Amino acid sequence: MNAPGFWDDQATAAKVSAEHARVSRRLEGYRKLTQDYEDARELAAMDGSEMDAEIAAVLVPLRTELDRLQETALFNGEYDTGDAVVTLQSGTGGTDAQDWAEMMLRMYERWAANRGFKVELLEVSPGEEAGIKSATFTVVGENAYGILKAERGKHRLVRLSPFDQAHRRHTAFSTVIVAPLLPDDAAVEINDDDLKIDTYRAQGAGGQHVNKTDSAVRITHLPSGIVVQCQNERSQSANKQTAMRVLKARLVEKAEEEREAVMAKERGGSADTGFGGESVRSYVLQPYQLVKDTRTGYEMGNIQAVLDGQLDPFIREYLLARAAGKVV
Repeated sequence: MNAPGFWDDQATAAKVSAEHARVSRRLEGYRKLTQDYEDARELAAMDGSEMDAEIAAVLVPLRTELDRLQETALFNGEYDTGDAVVTLQSGTGGTDAQDWAEMMLRMYERWAANRGFKVELLEVSPGEEAGIKSATFTVVGENAYGILKAERGKHRLVRLSPFDQAHRRHTAFSTVIVAPLLPDDAAVEINDDDLKIDTYRAQGAGGQHVNKTDSAVRITHLPSGIVVQCQNERSQSANKQTAMRVLKARLVEKAEEEREAVMAKERGGSADTGFGGESVRSYVLQPYQLVKDTRTGYEMGNIQAVLDGQLDPFIREYLLARAAGKVV
């Protein structure tokens, strides 16, 4: 980075700088982990039970950092260490499903904030009565894509519906689609003849510009049927550029899923990313309270904590099971 002319090529310099920052964070984390370990070992070497509480307190961040380090070691995919673009789609369940999709959006926003990740909302399509039909957002942070791959698939909610006058128990589904957020200059070949581009008036809250011009953009990739849209930018051209970036991400993700399916078939299994009939996780509020991952069997009774963003235990169990070959 100190070499003469390094900054002449801005694109390459940006990539190298980003990699330098990533490696620096990992090195600093390793140094801190080593120091915390030495501190804990010195305390443990001291005699006297009065040190037990202090040793226990020192071990808490040490174990947390070790868990993160183990998590990082599980990422070996081409895009795992990068950022992610996430799409939520309400499914079966009518208004309850749309309300569930909005609850999930809040859940992931809180989870990302807890992890120190940055979230940018690209598009939200409001539901007819409540909730949202869909939402697309980016998650920027180290290993964001590798982590969020654990969330791909259908998520099932069971509760007493607030939209049912008889207050009966309803089941609703929403789907999580996760793709790697590629750089603007990513080499993904797309034929212009394969695209159907529509413009429309943005929906929802906004400033003077929103809802007054057809600045929102929807792009349909005809061969794959993938539909992406963006409405958060101020101009139609900017929305189109962002939507194209999301489309590239979705096409790369589709190719990744197809590759996983082939590899699973070769191993004599099947790659279930949750887009079939089964849900990857169930959130039951009635007649009891329980969140259970159907792939790993991991469960948690504090459903409010999960809805407030406490997803790391589920993600960790899935990543460990995947690394061990127990799930695909």
